[in-house]
Amino acid sequence: MSETNASADSRVTGENARRILRRDPNPHLFRPITFRSVTVRNRIMLSPMCQYSAQDGTPNDWHFTHLGARATGGAGIVCTEAVHVAPRGRITAHDLGLWNDAQRDALARIAGFVARQGAVPAIQLGHAGRKASVGRPWEGTRPVPPSDGGWTTVGPSALAYADGWPIPTALDSAGIQAELDALAQATRRAFEAGFKIVELHAAHGYLIHQFYSPLSNDRRDSYGGSFDNRIRFLVESLDAMRSEWPADLPLFVRLSISDWVEGGWTAEDSVRLCKLLKARGDVDLIDSSSGGNDPRQQIPIHPGYQVPFARQIRTETGLATGAVGLINAPDLAESIIANGDADLVLLGRGLLADPHWPLKAATMLKAQNVVWPVQYERSNIF
Repeated sequence: MSETNASADSRVTGENARRILRRDPNPHLFRPITFRSVTVRNRIMLSPMCQYSAQDGTPNDWHFTHLGARATGGAGIVCTEAVHVAPRGRITAHDLGLWNDAQRDALARIAGFVARQGAVPAIQLGHAGRKASVGRPWEGTRPVPPSDGGWTTVGPSALAYADGWPIPTALDSAGIQAELDALAQATRRAFEAGFKIVELHAAHGYLIHQFYSPLSNDRRDSYGGSFDNRIRFLVESLDAMRSEWPADLPLFVRLSISDWVEGGWTAEDSVRLCKLLKARGDVDLIDSSSGGNDPRQQIPIHPGYQVPFARQIRTETGLATGAVGLINAPDLAESIIANGDADLVLLGRGLLADPHWPLKAATMLKAQNVVWPVQYERSNIF
């Protein structure tokens, strides 16, 4: 991975790279970074955020406008919300999917526009598992039973997420294989749609997280019990994705680094896992989030509260990381990159509130390599 604007076949590394960085007048937040064959214009990534606005899993003009605006607004990587690999994997009935070609073709229009604005189009693939079949947030995030248009959920074990939630059907070996096959086919379609980065959603209490956390997995077969067994589904998911994703394109993984619950998955577990992923060589960045698998979690939320996780994974494993979590101020984002805490910052609420956050931050931080879209230049008064 290079921190220069060099092409993939002429990357500058080691001491030469450090010399280039020392004379680069731009803030660290606006220095390019390369993952495999993909060079990103800055260190700002739109965090995957569900819009709950799709019909039959297919994106529409809302998604085009939402993602396109963040590309014209200057983000380096524009990532879709969680795109689900199967109908029963959706969080709500209004989430995006990628289980058919019509969905692929609608997403391709978005990916193409994002790329033409100079941003890198990315897609997050996932499956909600036992946390699927709920209502949209503004309608109340409550389980929706099949009688009301919902569906039967699945998980690693017959353990409900919380009191009042349905008990999921525990996946058998055939069910696990079906989910892996669906993930592989969604990955193929993501490539056909023109995305240049794919991210596996293995966090926030969704299906893969449910497998690796001891709080939600009480299996007694090769997918449960020991650490190696509980991470097996995640590893097999990566194998399924890499079987359809080109070797020269990057693959990110969003992890919940900690469950924030006693007896659950810990940061030390994440370090152990990430060392294995580093050795495998097929993962390019850990999107370092946390929580979501147990309502008993106690999270001390404040700006940058998850940055220590990104720093720990980066320092102890050598994998690149993305920091996420209330990173709304340009100087905070700049300090995270400049201090080596992470390689990217992922903005969620900040970019929801202001799609031009990156352009304004570039002006505030006096970046010299950022050009506003010509259509918007007259508004550059910041």
